[in-house]
Formats: sequence, C-alpha cells, structure tokens
Amino acid sequence: MASDDAVGIGEEVKRNGDRVQVGDVKDEISVLFDGWEETMVWSCLQGHMGHVVTDGKRPPKAAQVVIGDFCFFAGQPDEKLIRQAGAPILTPQNEAWCQKIEQVLGGRIYKTTRYSIKKEPEVFEPQRLIGFTKAIPQGYELKMIDRDIYNSVIGQEWSRDLCSQFEEFEDFYERGLGVVALHKGSPVSGASSYTIYSGGIEIEIDTKPEFRRKGLARACGAKLILECLDRGLYPSWDAHDLRSVALAEQLGYHRNAEYPVYMKQ
Repeated sequence: MASDDAVGIGEEVKRNGDRVQVGDVKDEISVLFDGWEETMVWSCLQGHMGHVVTDGKRPPKAAQVVIGDFCFFAGQPDEKLIRQAGAPILTPQNEAWCQKIEQVLGGRIYKTTRYSIKKEPEVFEPQRLIGFTKAIPQGYELKMIDRDIYNSVIGQEWSRDLCSQFEEFEDFYERGLGVVALHKGSPVSGASSYTIYSGGIEIEIDTKPEFRRKGLARACGAKLILECLDRGLYPSWDAHDLRSVALAEQLGYHRNAEYPVYMKQ
C-alpha cells in the first residue's frame, strides 16, 4: 500500500513533512491495539511482519495493521483508513468500527464470523498428538517443509498460504516452520506458520480438496504443534469456520469466542 502514513518495519518514514523513526511511534501505535489478543497484530507491532498505516496524527488516533490477508482496525473509526484497507479481510476492534465499515463500504463487503481459540500453553497432550501423526492412511508420509517442498507449495493455489508470508525459502527456513503430508512424493496437506511473533507462530492448515477427510490435516497439525513444543514456541490458532474449530478441539485447543470480520467482494 502506498501511503505517507505507512509505517514499514525497520524503515524511516515521512509523516506530515517530518522524518521520524518507526521506533519513535511504535508505543503510540501499540496503545491503540492494547489488549487485543491477536498474534498477527503482535507480529506486526513486534517488527516481524506486516506494516501499519495511521491517520497521520501525532499521536495517532486510529491505525490499521496490515499483515497477509488481514487488516486490523483500532482506535477511533476513521473513514480514510477504511477506504485504504490494505487486505481483503477487515477485522474491526469493536462495534463502532463495524458500523463505520458498513457505512463506508456498503455492498462492497459482506460480514462473516471467525472464532478465536484460547491460548493455553499447558493444554497439549504430546502422546495424543503423536497418535494423530501415526494415524494417517498407508501411502502417506509427513515431512518438514524443505526447499523442494517450499517450491511446490508456493506454486499451487491450494497450498500457497502455507508459506506466502515469507519472502523466499531462506526467509522461511530462518524464521518459519511447517510440515506437509506427501502422497506419491507430492504435498497434499500441510500445517505451517502463516505468521510469526515473538515466542510463537500463527497456524495455517490447508488440504488439497480431493484429499480431505482422511485425517491428514489433523496429522499435520499435530506434528506442527509437537515441533513448536520442542522449540519453545506457542502454536496459536484462529478458526475461520466451525470445521476449523472442531479440528482445533481435537488437537487439544478450546474455543474462546466468535467475532465479526468483513470480506471484500
């Protein structure tokens, strides 16, 4: 997104004619998102991924965090920021933002529901998860994402989001983490770090349509959680529908609350 008020991670930016360092405004921006238990917001504010766009005021009264397919709005509802939404999934901080988004964008969006999952570091049962990794059908195997697998998943529509937030394989290898289920040497399901934040990852799980309902997503998710536990990382989960909630619950998570998002049409 091109904007004078875009704060790129680690960059020097121009705002209202004055040059400032990102670090000079990070605390001001963080206040707007205070208390929002969303790892993708944390990822951006911690400087790992994504960028922030503010209303241009000092201190800012409103801002959006843009990361991957998501745009998170916080502070005082602002029409200009909504029109500049930098991603297709708009996530409002509160009902006031919901009303403003509907007022500004009208028929160009539709409202749907996502489901937050509780963050409980001690909830996982390793032996149960190991059992899921061993329960995949004959003819399939689990493998960590290496360079060849990365090139394969990034080149297919169904699996691209497993690695799409990383610039290249070296970036994914250095900061990311993922596992796939292979069938005849090709990835057909996978679980990986959609985004990263300090101390954890946000999980992305995808399965090629014709290979669903075989326990592959569950096996990949279980393997990824085990890898996270071994590395001292928390595997955060946010569900886009009730099927995702059900899978999360099988793996040990507990449902928290539903919340509204808006999808660009």
